[in-house]
This record gives sequence, C-alpha cells and structure tokens, in this order.
Amino acid sequence: MPRIIVGLGNPGPEYEGTRHNVGFAVVDALARRLRTAGWRRGFRSLWAEGTWRGQPVVLLKPQTYMNLSGEAVAQACRNLRVPPGEVLVIYDDLDLPPGHLRLRPRGSAGGHRGVASIIASLGRDDFPRLRVGIGRPPAGVDAADYVLAPFAPAEQPLMAAAVQRAAEAVLAVLATGLERAMSRYNGPTPWPSGTQGAGTGGGGEGEE
Repeated sequence: MPRIIVGLGNPGPEYEGTRHNVGFAVVDALARRLRTAGWRRGFRSLWAEGTWRGQPVVLLKPQTYMNLSGEAVAQACRNLRVPPGEVLVIYDDLDLPPGHLRLRPRGSAGGHRGVASIIASLGRDDFPRLRVGIGRPPAGVDAADYVLAPFAPAEQPLMAAAVQRAAEAVLAVLATGLERAMSRYNGPTPWPSGTQGAGTGGGGEGEE
C-alpha cells in the first residue's frame, strides 16, 4: 500500500510561487528527490509515483482549487485503497512564523479551507499533516491578498530552505515514523548562510 503525500495549493501559473502554494512547492521538491517519472492527471489532481526506502509513495497536487481539495484527496484514497491515516497533508500556515515547520498526527483545520475540505470529505481529522509557516500579513494587508501573493524577496532564501527542509521532514516520516520526525524537524528553519537574516535566529514558536 502506498503512502499518499498531498501538497495543497491552487493550480495555474498565476499562483506559482505564492504563499498559499507552499504545499505544491514541497511536493515538487519531493518529486525531484524521489526521481519520479513525471506528473500524470487523475483523481482531479496531478500525481506521481515513487519509492523511498522500499515504501511506495504517491505524490498528489489537487487541481480543484484550494477550497475543494478534499474531493481530490478522497478520490485518490478510494481508488488507491489508502486509508486516511496513510495520508500526509502539507500546507501553509499563517499562525507559524515564516519557515517554521510543525508536524502533527491530527488536528483541526485551523482556519485553512483546504484542510477543512479534506476533513469534510474524509469525515475525519486523524491524518498526519505538515504545516509550513508563512507568518501573518503586515498591518493593513488583507489575509486573502497576502496568501495569494508571492514571497517578498527578503523572505525567499528562508522559504526556499524551508521547502527543502519540509521535504526532508516528509522523507523522515516515511523512514523513521512521525514521532521521530517531529522531534527532529518541528521548529524554525535556519537562515541559509550568507543571506539576509543568517545568524539572527529563527524566532519563537508560533501559537497553536
């Protein structure tokens, strides 16, 4: 039985590189590491197959737009006969500082409509998830506009590193289990050396 790794985002070139599409970015990084044969269409998604240390893996990027992500995930689970507990969902989180990662075995949607759709479609919330912090919008900036905007140039080195670290965290879940991966990866992503912010520390943990 494969594990399904879902990255949340919106389809289309106009959304590439936006904060709300960080889940897609992590799954793209995983596809490169797993050396998948390429993306196919199915399950209302783009999906690819790979293997990590003997574990079959299906990477999934729903193409339904964020608010209907659950329809794609539920269809993939049915067709591939994968129970929800074998699904790991990766998505952006406003309540974590930029670059912070947080793995959890279950939880509420926390205001994220893509996750809310998955919970509604699966009828349960006990599936693992990896939240990637994008931080709160500046004063006066609407949250919807903020998540659909690209990362600011000053954020890009940190977020690029966070995407790679998130991919490593997923591979650690596959190799060693969720608990060990949580212990190793939950927390801030270090600033890449030689970039703005390097050596300043990752800041405190965000609120749950």
